[in-house]
Amino acid sequence: MNVSPDPLEPPDQDPNVLKRGIKVSTLLLMLLVLAGGAIRVILVLRKPPVRQQVTPLATPESVVRPGVALPLVPFKDITQESGIGFQQETGAYGEKLLPETMGGGVAFFDYDGDGIPDLLFVNGSFWPWKAPAGRSQPPPGIVLYHNDGTGRFTDVTAGSGLQAPFYGMGVAVGDYDNDGRTDVLITGVGGARLFHNEGNGKFRNVTDSAQVGGTADDWSTAATFFDYDNDGLLDLYVANYVRWSREIDARVGYKIDGNTRAYGPPMNFEGAYPHLYHNEGNGRFREVSDTSGIRIKNPATGVPVAKTLGLAPMDLNGDGFLDLIVANDTVQNLVFTNRQDGTFGETGAASGLAFDGNGNARGAMGIDAVRLTSDGRRAVAIGNFANEMTAFYMEGARPLEFTDDSIAWGVGPVSRLPLKFGVFFFDYDLDGRLDLLSCNGHLEEEISRVQSSQSYRQSAQLFWNAGESSLLPAGTNQCGTDLFRPIVGRGSAYADIDGDGDLDVVLTQVGGPPVLLRNNQSLGHHFVRLRLRGTTSNRDAIGANVALTVGGLTQWCQVMPTKSYLSASELVITFGLGTANAVEKAEITWPRGRKQLLEGLKVDFLTTVEEPK
Repeated sequence: MNVSPDPLEPPDQDPNVLKRGIKVSTLLLMLLVLAGGAIRVILVLRKPPVRQQVTPLATPESVVRPGVALPLVPFKDITQESGIGFQQETGAYGEKLLPETMGGGVAFFDYDGDGIPDLLFVNGSFWPWKAPAGRSQPPPGIVLYHNDGTGRFTDVTAGSGLQAPFYGMGVAVGDYDNDGRTDVLITGVGGARLFHNEGNGKFRNVTDSAQVGGTADDWSTAATFFDYDNDGLLDLYVANYVRWSREIDARVGYKIDGNTRAYGPPMNFEGAYPHLYHNEGNGRFREVSDTSGIRIKNPATGVPVAKTLGLAPMDLNGDGFLDLIVANDTVQNLVFTNRQDGTFGETGAASGLAFDGNGNARGAMGIDAVRLTSDGRRAVAIGNFANEMTAFYMEGARPLEFTDDSIAWGVGPVSRLPLKFGVFFFDYDLDGRLDLLSCNGHLEEEISRVQSSQSYRQSAQLFWNAGESSLLPAGTNQCGTDLFRPIVGRGSAYADIDGDGDLDVVLTQVGGPPVLLRNNQSLGHHFVRLRLRGTTSNRDAIGANVALTVGGLTQWCQVMPTKSYLSASELVITFGLGTANAVEKAEITWPRGRKQLLEGLKVDFLTTVEEPK
C-alpha cells in the first residue's frame, strides 16, 4: 500500500549537510562582525578631531571710580612705643589642636571710669597635659592695660583679680548690674568666666555665683551683653563653637596633604548649643536657652546646628527690641528675631542672611552690622574663609530682606583670596561715611605648601566708602605700610586712644604680639563723639541708636561694643562730619523706646548724654 508523506513532517536529511551548513553560516557571521569592526575603526580614524572648548574666566575686578581720590590717612604702628608688650600664647606643641589657631579676642573699654579707653587682651594658655617643664613664671592669662589718655599704656594686670589662667578665646563687656562700672566676660575652652568690676582697678570672679559659666565641655567663643527684653538689665548670650575635646580632635585628624597633621575647618566636628542667660537683677542670671528658641537642631541628625564665631545684636525690624545675627563657620548663619515675649524665631534663610547667593554656607568668622546709608538701610559684613568673598548683605526695601551685594559694592573680588577674621565698620577719615576694615590671617602655617596662592601671614584690608554704593580698597599709598604688614590676624577693635577724635585700631594675631595703630589723619575733618548713660535703660546704653543730621544727610550709629571677631570696641560713638562745622540735630532712641532730641551739639568734642528719667 502506498502511503503519502505527511506534509507536517520534514523529509529525511543528511547529517553531514547540516554540519557543513552550520560551519558556513558561522564563518559568514564572523566575517560580517570583523567587517563591521573594521568599518567602525576607519570611521573613528577619519573623524575630524573635536575642538577643545575653553571658556575664559576673567578675574573679578574692583569697582573703579574714575576721578575719585582716596584720602591720605596714615596708620602708624605704635605697639612698642605705647608700652604694649603682650604676646599671645597658643600652647601649641605639634599636635595641632584646633583651639590653638582660633583665639585672639581684644577689648577697648574704660574699666576705671576716667573717660579714656583702656585695653584688655585675651590669652590662650598651656595645655594641662603639656605644660613647659621647669617654668618659673605663672601661666599666661588675661592682660589689662591702663591708658593715660595719650595712647601710652601700662600693664595693670597684677593685683587686678583677672589672673584666672585658662584657655581664653573672646571677650564681651557691659555693666550688667548698673553700678556704673563696666564688667567683663571672657570665653574659652571649658566654659566662660565673668568678672565683676569692683572699682579701683579690681575685678572679682563671680562666674559661679552669677551662674553663667556654662559646662566644662563648652568651647565658648563669641559673647554679647544685650537687653533682649528691655527691662533695663543686660542679659547675656554666650555662643559655643563646636563639640571639642583632645580625643575628638585626634579622631577628626585633619591633614593638609593627606599625610601631615594640620589645623582645618570644622566640617567634621559637631555643632554646639549656645547659652542665653536672663539677668535676674540681683547679680545672678537664669539660663533660658531651652525655652527661648535659640537652640536649633539639624533635622536630619538631631545635633546642634550652630558653629558660632561671631555675633551682631541689632534691631532688624524696627520694633524696638534687639534681634541677633549669628555667624557660623561652614554651616548656615542664623537670625534670631525677637518675639518680645522672651522667645526668638529663627529667620536666617527667610531674611537672606543664612547663605551666599547660591545657597551655600560659608566659613563665617567675624561680623558687624550697621545702618549704612542716609535712608537708614542696614548692612551686615561677615568675614569668611579663604577663597570666599567677604559677605556684604544690604537691606532691601523692607526690613529683614537682605541681598549679598559684595560684588556690587566692590568688596567681593578683592576680599576673595584672604582668610578674613575681624571685620568692623568705622569712619576712619571722619567724612561722614562708614568704611570697612578686615583683619586677615590663615589657620595653618604650612598652607602655602598645598595652595601657592595662600600664605599664613596676610595683610589687613581697608575699604573706603566712596558713596554711591561703592567701597574702594585703600592701600599703602593712602595709609602707609604699617596697617598692611602681613600678620596672622584674628581679633580687631577700635577706639580713640589719644583724644584727638579719630579712631585708632588694634589687630591681634595668634602666637604673636598685637598691632596697635594710631590714626594720623590730618584732613581737617570735624567730628562729634557721644557717651550715652542710661538711667531706666541699662547704664551703658547698649542697644541705643543715634541718628545725626548734617547738611540734610543722616548718619546712624548704635551703641554696641560687640563686633568683629571675639572682640569689643569702645562704647563711645563717633560721627565724622567732613568739612561741616555744625550739626543740625541728633535724635537718640534709648533701648526702652524713649526718644530724645539733641540740638546745638558741640563739634570736635566728646559729649556725655544722660537718659531723661
